[in-house]
Amino acid sequence: MTELQIPTLDGLAGRRCVVTGGAGFIGSSLTRLLLKSGAEVVVFDNLATGAIANLDCGGEVGREPEVVWGDVRDGERLVRVLREGDTVFHLACLGVRHSIHSPFENEDVNARGTMTVLAAARQAKAGRVVHVSSSEVYGTARSVPMTEDHPTDPHTIYGSSKLAGECYARSFYRCYGFQTVVVRPFNSYGPRSHFEGDSGEVLPRFVLRAVTGHPLVIFGDGEQTRDLTHVYDTATAIALAAVAKGVEGRTFNAGSGREISINELAELVRRVVGNADLPIEHVEPRPGDVLRLLADSSEAERALGFRPSVPAERGIADLVAGFRAIPLARAEQLASGMRVKNWE
Repeated sequence: MTELQIPTLDGLAGRRCVVTGGAGFIGSSLTRLLLKSGAEVVVFDNLATGAIANLDCGGEVGREPEVVWGDVRDGERLVRVLREGDTVFHLACLGVRHSIHSPFENEDVNARGTMTVLAAARQAKAGRVVHVSSSEVYGTARSVPMTEDHPTDPHTIYGSSKLAGECYARSFYRCYGFQTVVVRPFNSYGPRSHFEGDSGEVLPRFVLRAVTGHPLVIFGDGEQTRDLTHVYDTATAIALAAVAKGVEGRTFNAGSGREISINELAELVRRVVGNADLPIEHVEPRPGDVLRLLADSSEAERALGFRPSVPAERGIADLVAGFRAIPLARAEQLASGMRVKNWE
């Protein structure tokens, strides 16, 4: 199996792109895509959930981003970083499980931080802001597949704060004529995905536990479903939103269009790892858990040219290979130290 390669896109060469949260999981893949496509990239990040190690891009794309430490609530610092005509990708946020134990901080970063980024970009006369939201704004699906017109009914402060950020982005377009586009990624996974702390997501946690022989822990009955989208596909959708014409003020889903239950995902991980007898444990449901997600990304296909390309089994196999590259003693240490209830 060959390692998945970061894609490239036309229309980005020579652009100066500022990526808030660029040292995070999705942000670091977007940074690689932009660099490989010929853009100049400035990562603006306070490393609350990201890591400098995520920005070691040279071996993969041959170039490195400029890194500026900063908090997205610091408008003065943002204005000093932004320049006229910049393309701004706003990904900096605190995650869904963080919002359960720290709702006020989560709202402050995700909602007020977004307002601050938009105001700073407008003051600096940046070219366009692509605001990266989340499928969590929908809550549990009432009908599937979910179009952008599906009702928004978030279950958590995180989902509510991301919806507020979306509204601010659309309002900046409608009120001020400032170019904004909103992208709603569904359940991204892939290289540099979080397994640790309150940022940890189900798939990398499954994989780390599986490669070290620990039981896979499922919250609730496991019949909740997700639309797993490889992070390279997610990054592609976000980048396309920066170069597409005539999409200002619009909102786009970015998902694979394939639905999988958590039970099915656990079985798939056991199969890819090659351990069909690995135990599976069910524990009490997570607070605020979304029960069903399935994206309709046809608008992104029509308007942006977005077509997801990484099949789930291929992407998971690549993720497994990445975790298996960690020395076993270190992987065991990480798995043993993983908190099951990572929202507490």
